[in-house]
Parts: sequence; C-alpha cells; structure tokens
Amino acid sequence: MIPQIKKIVYATGLGSGAPHVFRYALSLARQYDAKIDIVCGLAPLTPQAKGIADIYIGKEESKEFHRQARERVRLSVEQQVEAMCHSAIIDDPDGFQYVNRINVIEEAPDQAILKCARDVAADVIVMGTHRRTMAQGVMLGSCAVKVVHQATIPVLLVRIPEGYKDLPSKSGAPEMIDF
Repeated sequence: MIPQIKKIVYATGLGSGAPHVFRYALSLARQYDAKIDIVCGLAPLTPQAKGIADIYIGKEESKEFHRQARERVRLSVEQQVEAMCHSAIIDDPDGFQYVNRINVIEEAPDQAILKCARDVAADVIVMGTHRRTMAQGVMLGSCAVKVVHQATIPVLLVRIPEGYKDLPSKSGAPEMIDF
C-alpha cells in the first residue's frame, strides 16, 4: 500500500538553512495535499539558572519574570517562523495555506519535535541537517540523530548546502539553533 501523507511536522531552529528545508516540507504538502505543523523547540532554563535567579530576585518574582520572558520569547519565535515561511515562499503567495500551526515548545529541540509529531499524529517529520565531519567519516547533527533514532515515523533529512544563506537577508530573524 502506498503511504498517505496528510500531516507533516517541519522542525526548525531558524538557522540560515530554514527556508531551504521548509520548501521541501511545502513540496510534500503540495504533492499530498497535506498540512504542515511547524515546531521549534526551546530548551528550558537549567535548574542552576533558575536557582541563581531565585537567590537574587526571590522565588515568586523569579517565577513571574521567567513566565513573562518565556511568553515574549514564544511570541517572538512564532513571528520569526512566520516571517521565514513567507520569505521562503515569496514567489508563491498560496504556499502558506498548507501551514496548519506554528508550535513553540519549551523542551530540548529533539524532544519538542518528537512530542509535536505524536500530538498531531504526523505521518512524516521534515528537518534539516548540516554535515559534520569527523576523522572517521561523516555524522549528522546531534538533534537529527536523536530524532531519527527515536521517531516512530519516517524522517526526511534535508541536507543544507555548505554556506547556504537565505534567512537573515530576507526576514531579519537571527540564527538560533543548528540541527
């Protein structure tokens, strides 16, 4: 039986290759008339960082400060993802209709990707990776490796060409995470 792809999770850290990888997710969505859930994982503060803030500004003030900061960051990341998507499909104004939702999840990126894929019952995960060289050969970025090994659905890894630059010049969003 030929697989049906109706739900795609596109994972991004908003690195310079994000538009390149998004175009692959969009291509799949067009071919299968599928929806794309975009996910960006944000690693939470370490217990040590929280403890230091608690000491200097008090536990309750620290808790509220971090809640507000997380919300500002979440909104900022959502805006940057949306800007990146629009810049990636600037010549295709109908492309954004395939995007179902932008999910910013406060977990390690690999865990956020896997959680989003489970939550939306995704059929495939699309994510980018840079080639890492070692003396013995080539390896993938650690996030990509973790997702590939832990995912229960297919993972499409899109190699980001060496030196590829697209995002900062078009959307103004900073580079954030490198898968």
